[in-house]
Amino acid sequence: MSREIEPLVVGRVIGDVLEMFNPSVTMRVTFSSNTIVSNGHELAPSLLQSKPRVEVGGQDLRSFFTLIMIDPDAPSPTNPYMREYLHWMVTDIPGTTDASFGREIVRFESPKPVAGIHRYVFVLFKQSGRQTVKAAPETRECFNTNAFSSYFGLSLPVTAVYFNAQRETAPRRRSSY
Repeated sequence: MSREIEPLVVGRVIGDVLEMFNPSVTMRVTFSSNTIVSNGHELAPSLLQSKPRVEVGGQDLRSFFTLIMIDPDAPSPTNPYMREYLHWMVTDIPGTTDASFGREIVRFESPKPVAGIHRYVFVLFKQSGRQTVKAAPETRECFNTNAFSSYFGLSLPVTAVYFNAQRETAPRRRSSY
């Protein structure tokens, strides 16, 4: 098992969301706070309010990719009846560029976990060509990454990364008497 895959297996991303795959493309996800997403690390939702920069590797500009961001633990890890909640989708991202060069099909919605620790997964698929993914899902709830990729003829994932987040508690105020 490769170094890139092991944390996805341990974090149950492979199994709950994705099938086993061999990573073949690099991807770097950075939020505006210069927070880089690393597998299994916990990030504060307050740092994740803006759309991240997602840099995609690949061989050249003639390769196109679809990026999907989902929460498999919605609304709570103990009762994920909305699994998978779709937070973002961008298609037609040329290789060696970033997601801003693609076509945003589903606008970015920042993570807002209510209960428990949620996993937020970024998955990258290689497209067979440009404009092969044409339709946006009707709803964000109960999205199925595997069914979607199969329907549009996408490859197995070429890379994936996930982070954890939980609801932030408000700072406690000291009472002054």
